[in-house]
Amino acid sequence: MKKLIVAALLAGFAAFAWWSLPSAPRPDPAGGHANHGGDPAALTDGVVLSINRSAGNVTISHGPMLNLGMPAMTMGFQVGDPSLLERVKPGDKVRFHADVVGGTFTVMKIEPAN
Repeated sequence: MKKLIVAALLAGFAAFAWWSLPSAPRPDPAGGHANHGGDPAALTDGVVLSINRSAGNVTISHGPMLNLGMPAMTMGFQVGDPSLLERVKPGDKVRFHADVVGGTFTVMKIEPAN
């Protein structure tokens, strides 16, 4: 019984020590889209699949978005400024920056990729 108590105390201490490390990953209360490092203003590579100018959104197949802790995927984004959609068309390879604005994934900058 003493061995079990000692093992439980050691496991608890190890968990506390790990949790106390400044670089330890933490559960994200925002639903999994925490800032996981990297340059928060970095551009992400993607391909524009569709644009809905009247709704102010764009669908992009993109690589990992480190500033949002998001893996590569295809998804729709709102745009912060509707004039951004004038710079691109479906099929364009782009570099863009998105952020969460009012709970919505929003493209803040987009440019054709070279």
